[in-house]
Amino acid sequence: MDFLIQNAYAQAAEPASPLGMLPMMLIIFAAFYFLLIRPQQKKQKAHTAMVTALKEGDEILTAGGILGKITDVSEHYVVVKVSENTEIKMQKSSVAQIVPKDTVDAA
Repeated sequence: MDFLIQNAYAQAAEPASPLGMLPMMLIIFAAFYFLLIRPQQKKQKAHTAMVTALKEGDEILTAGGILGKITDVSEHYVVVKVSENTEIKMQKSSVAQIVPKDTVDAA
C-alpha cells in the first residue's frame, strides 16, 4: 500500500531578507496610523478646543455624568452649579460635552 502515499521531503528554506520584511512593516505602520493614531489625535484636538472655549453660562455634561451650569471659569478649573445651593469645582478636562441651552432646567 506504500504506492498510494507519496513521500514528503522538506525543502531548503530561503534565507530571510531584512528588505523583504520592510514593505510589510510599512503597511502595518500605515494601517495603525490611519485606523488608530490619527482618529485619536483628531478627537483629542476637538476636546482641547472645546475645553478652551468654556465660558460662564455654558451647560455641560461631565465625564462622570454630572449635568450642570458653569458659574466660574479659571485656567484649569470650572465651578459648576448642579442644584439650587450646590456648586462643585472640577478640572476643565473632566468636561465631556457642552449640552444645548436649557437642558439643565429641563432635567
